[in-house]
Amino acid sequence: MRRPSTVEVMLLTTIGLWSLNLTVSRVILTHGFQPLAYASVRYGLAAVVVVSLALLVERSLRLHRRDLPLAAVAALLLYVNQLGFVSALDRTSASVLGLILGATPIFAALAGVALGTETLPSRFWAGAVLSFAGVALVALGSGGEVSGDLGGVLLGVLTAASWAGYSMAVTPLMQQYSARRISAVVLAGAWVPITLTAMPQVAGQEWGLGWEIWALLVFATLGPLVLTNELWFRSLDRIGPARATLASNLMPFLGAAIAVLLLSERLAPIELVGGAFIGAGILVARRRGTPRHPPSSVLGTCRRSAAPRWPRSPPRSG
Repeated sequence: MRRPSTVEVMLLTTIGLWSLNLTVSRVILTHGFQPLAYASVRYGLAAVVVVSLALLVERSLRLHRRDLPLAAVAALLLYVNQLGFVSALDRTSASVLGLILGATPIFAALAGVALGTETLPSRFWAGAVLSFAGVALVALGSGGEVSGDLGGVLLGVLTAASWAGYSMAVTPLMQQYSARRISAVVLAGAWVPITLTAMPQVAGQEWGLGWEIWALLVFATLGPLVLTNELWFRSLDRIGPARATLASNLMPFLGAAIAVLLLSERLAPIELVGGAFIGAGILVARRRGTPRHPPSSVLGTCRRSAAPRWPRSPPRSG
């Protein structure tokens, strides 16, 4: 057997950390951390680390004035994404949320249609119908209180849709600035409304949760939120967005599998069928029409790929 290449190791590490984050965050939320308080503390710590690294390397976080509105939109969408993520995990299982997040590429493509940057063939719409049917089956199973509730499923859909919108908003910025700078600006910008929204929970939060929970929080911050940022964009630079994004589609289903194994969560048969529908929909929709405007490479350095391109997305923040 050949040894995995450096970029394969980086991609597998990134996907593994993203997948494990669902389980780690679920454990944190079921052991005393209130969801909004968790999001506020985690993003505050991440903002300190990412902003410090960006200032150390680039000496500036400055954006052109014309780009500030788009950065504000990206920060707002990231804020919505995080509120949806922690609230969904608080109300449903990590495995169910993992399956729902598998539909994120469909939402990203639909965002491209809404913005007029994508033309989609009938094959895509067939895949979209399959994926949304899968989400409906997952919701039906959760509505039976096997592994969560319908509200948690709807919050999971909000998480996937807001991430797709965030990805579309931040992509033009990453064609002009480094990923490190954009991550620092947008993440810090999102932390402010997250903390303002979380103030009632922060005020009532019990902080004596034990060193194990705090260690998990540090891991959830430095691993899935900070380290993956560097690994993901290094992978994009080496193999291009098409191949890297294809690998990232494994994350939701690997995340669901890890949650089932480590948390002993149960998925109803109908939820498993729903997950299969979501995956099948992604495969059917994979071959899509070309963008109306030729996409530039991320940060101006990504290699061109002959493979079909999905909307390029920044590292997952969940």
